[in-house]
Amino acid sequence: MNLQDIYQTTIQFAAQRHTDINQTIPGTNLPYVVHLSNVAMEILVASEQSESFNTGVAVQMALLHDVLEDTDATFEELSEKFGKAVAEGVLALTKNAELPKDERMANSLEKIKQQPKEVWAVKLADRITNLQKPPHFWTPEKIEKYRQEATMILNELCGGNTYLEYRLKRKIEEYNAD
Repeated sequence: MNLQDIYQTTIQFAAQRHTDINQTIPGTNLPYVVHLSNVAMEILVASEQSESFNTGVAVQMALLHDVLEDTDATFEELSEKFGKAVAEGVLALTKNAELPKDERMANSLEKIKQQPKEVWAVKLADRITNLQKPPHFWTPEKIEKYRQEATMILNELCGGNTYLEYRLKRKIEEYNAD
Protein backbone atom coordinates (compact mmCIF):
# COMPACT_ATOMS: atom_id res chain seq x y z
CA MET A 1 0.00 0.00 0.00
CA ASN A 2 1.35 3.46 -0.85
CA LEU A 3 1.74 6.24 1.70
CA GLN A 4 -1.33 8.16 0.50
CA ASP A 5 -3.56 5.08 0.93
CA ILE A 6 -2.03 4.35 4.33
CA TYR A 7 -2.74 7.94 5.40
CA GLN A 8 -6.33 7.92 4.13
CA THR A 9 -7.24 4.56 5.66
CA THR A 10 -5.71 5.48 9.00
CA ILE A 11 -7.08 9.02 9.29
CA GLN A 12 -10.59 7.83 8.46
CA PHE A 13 -10.43 5.23 11.24
CA ALA A 14 -8.98 7.67 13.78
CA ALA A 15 -11.28 10.54 12.81
CA GLN A 16 -14.35 8.34 13.17
CA ARG A 17 -13.29 7.08 16.60
CA HIS A 18 -12.60 10.57 17.94
CA THR A 19 -15.75 12.00 16.28
CA ASP A 20 -17.86 9.24 17.84
CA ILE A 21 -17.07 10.74 21.26
CA ASN A 22 -17.38 14.34 20.01
CA GLN A 23 -13.76 15.02 20.89
CA THR A 24 -12.39 18.44 20.05
CA ILE A 25 -9.03 20.10 20.57
CA PRO A 26 -9.12 21.39 24.19
CA GLY A 27 -10.08 25.04 24.40
CA THR A 28 -11.46 25.07 20.83
CA ASN A 29 -14.37 23.72 18.84
CA LEU A 30 -12.03 22.20 16.24
CA PRO A 31 -12.48 18.47 15.62
CA TYR A 32 -9.72 16.36 17.17
CA VAL A 33 -8.66 15.08 13.75
CA VAL A 34 -6.98 18.49 13.21
CA HIS A 35 -4.54 17.64 16.02
CA LEU A 36 -3.93 14.17 14.60
CA SER A 37 -3.25 15.50 11.11
CA ASN A 38 -0.87 18.12 12.53
CA VAL A 39 1.13 15.39 14.29
CA ALA A 40 1.21 13.38 11.05
CA MET A 41 2.39 16.48 9.16
CA GLU A 42 5.31 16.85 11.58
CA ILE A 43 6.18 13.19 10.94
CA LEU A 44 6.00 13.59 7.15
CA VAL A 45 8.36 16.57 7.20
CA ALA A 46 10.70 14.87 9.69
CA SER A 47 10.82 11.73 7.53
CA GLU A 48 12.38 13.77 4.73
CA GLN A 49 15.16 14.75 7.15
CA SER A 50 15.67 11.27 8.64
CA GLU A 51 17.57 8.24 7.40
CA SER A 52 16.22 4.71 7.84
CA PHE A 53 12.80 6.00 8.85
CA ASN A 54 9.64 3.92 8.31
CA THR A 55 7.35 6.76 7.26
CA GLY A 56 4.25 4.60 6.74
CA VAL A 57 4.35 3.11 10.23
CA ALA A 58 5.20 6.47 11.80
CA VAL A 59 2.30 8.21 10.04
CA GLN A 60 -0.10 5.50 11.19
CA MET A 61 1.09 5.86 14.78
CA ALA A 62 0.83 9.65 14.54
CA LEU A 63 -2.78 9.45 13.42
CA LEU A 64 -3.65 6.75 15.97
CA HIS A 65 -1.54 7.92 18.91
CA ASP A 66 -4.52 8.88 21.13
CA VAL A 67 -7.06 6.31 19.98
CA LEU A 68 -6.39 3.78 22.78
CA GLU A 69 -6.21 6.49 25.45
CA ASP A 70 -9.32 8.42 24.40
CA THR A 71 -11.71 6.06 22.59
CA ASP A 72 -13.06 2.53 22.86
CA ALA A 73 -10.65 1.18 20.24
CA THR A 74 -8.68 -1.83 21.45
CA PHE A 75 -5.12 -3.03 21.04
CA GLU A 76 -6.44 -6.16 19.32
CA GLU A 77 -8.43 -4.08 16.84
CA LEU A 78 -5.42 -1.90 16.00
CA SER A 79 -3.20 -4.95 15.66
CA GLU A 80 -5.63 -6.63 13.28
CA LYS A 81 -6.29 -3.52 11.17
CA PHE A 82 -2.86 -1.85 11.17
CA GLY A 83 -0.39 -4.53 12.26
CA LYS A 84 1.35 -5.46 15.49
CA ALA A 85 4.17 -2.88 15.17
CA VAL A 86 1.71 0.00 14.87
CA ALA A 87 -0.47 -1.31 17.71
CA GLU A 88 2.54 -1.76 20.01
CA GLY A 89 3.76 1.75 19.19
CA VAL A 90 0.35 3.24 19.95
CA LEU A 91 0.20 1.26 23.19
CA ALA A 92 3.59 2.66 24.22
CA LEU A 93 2.31 6.18 23.46
CA THR A 94 -0.75 5.56 25.64
CA LYS A 95 -0.51 6.76 29.23
CA ASN A 96 -1.50 4.22 31.89
CA ALA A 97 -4.63 5.66 33.53
CA GLU A 98 -4.21 3.29 36.48
CA LEU A 99 -1.05 5.08 37.62
CA PRO A 100 -1.12 8.29 39.66
CA LYS A 101 -1.30 11.24 37.27
CA ASP A 102 2.18 12.53 38.18
CA GLU A 103 3.75 9.16 37.24
CA ARG A 104 2.04 8.62 33.87
CA MET A 105 4.39 10.56 31.61
CA ALA A 106 7.58 9.04 33.02
CA ASN A 107 6.06 5.57 32.64
CA SER A 108 5.00 6.31 29.08
CA LEU A 109 8.46 7.63 28.18
CA GLU A 110 10.04 4.43 29.52
CA LYS A 111 7.71 2.37 27.30
CA ILE A 112 8.47 4.61 24.31
CA LYS A 113 12.23 4.23 24.77
CA GLN A 114 11.84 0.46 24.34
CA GLN A 115 10.25 0.99 20.91
CA PRO A 116 11.71 1.87 17.48
CA LYS A 117 12.72 5.49 16.86
CA GLU A 118 9.52 6.13 14.87
CA VAL A 119 7.58 5.89 18.17
CA TRP A 120 9.98 8.40 19.72
CA ALA A 121 9.38 10.69 16.75
CA VAL A 122 5.60 10.54 17.22
CA LYS A 123 5.90 11.57 20.87
CA LEU A 124 8.17 14.47 19.93
CA ALA A 125 5.79 15.50 17.12
CA ASP A 126 2.78 15.26 19.44
CA ARG A 127 4.32 17.62 21.97
CA ILE A 128 5.46 20.02 19.23
CA THR A 129 1.86 20.18 18.05
CA ASN A 130 0.54 20.60 21.58
CA LEU A 131 2.79 23.57 22.31
CA GLN A 132 0.41 25.99 20.65
CA LYS A 133 -1.24 28.75 22.63
CA PRO A 134 -2.56 27.06 25.82
CA PRO A 135 -6.31 26.89 26.43
CA HIS A 136 -7.61 30.13 27.97
CA PHE A 137 -8.67 28.33 31.14
CA TRP A 138 -5.18 27.02 31.99
CA THR A 139 -3.55 28.60 35.02
CA PRO A 140 0.02 29.95 34.85
CA GLU A 141 1.06 27.00 37.03
CA LYS A 142 -0.44 24.47 34.61
CA ILE A 143 1.23 26.19 31.66
CA GLU A 144 4.61 26.06 33.41
CA LYS A 145 4.12 22.40 34.36
CA TYR A 146 3.28 21.58 30.74
CA ARG A 147 6.43 23.36 29.56
CA GLN A 148 8.51 21.44 32.10
CA GLU A 149 6.94 18.19 30.95
CA ALA A 150 7.88 19.10 27.35
CA THR A 151 11.48 19.61 28.51
CA MET A 152 11.40 16.18 30.17
CA ILE A 153 10.15 14.62 26.90
CA LEU A 154 12.92 16.35 24.96
CA ASN A 155 15.60 15.20 27.42
CA GLU A 156 14.34 11.61 27.68
CA LEU A 157 13.93 11.13 23.93
CA CYS A 158 17.20 12.79 22.97
CA GLY A 159 18.73 10.85 20.10
CA GLY A 160 15.39 9.76 18.70
CA ASN A 161 15.07 12.25 15.86
CA THR A 162 17.40 15.22 15.49
CA TYR A 163 15.03 17.25 13.34
CA LEU A 164 12.07 16.90 15.73
CA GLU A 165 14.28 17.49 18.77
CA TYR A 166 15.33 20.83 17.32
CA ARG A 167 11.69 21.71 16.54
CA LEU A 168 10.59 20.80 20.07
CA LYS A 169 13.44 22.78 21.64
CA ARG A 170 12.34 25.86 19.68
CA LYS A 171 8.68 25.35 20.62
CA ILE A 172 9.60 25.07 24.30
CA GLU A 173 11.56 28.33 24.10
CA GLU A 174 8.64 30.09 22.40
CA TYR A 175 6.13 28.61 24.85
CA ASN A 176 8.19 29.79 27.78
CA ALA A 177 8.31 33.32 26.37
CA ASP A 178 4.51 33.67 26.27
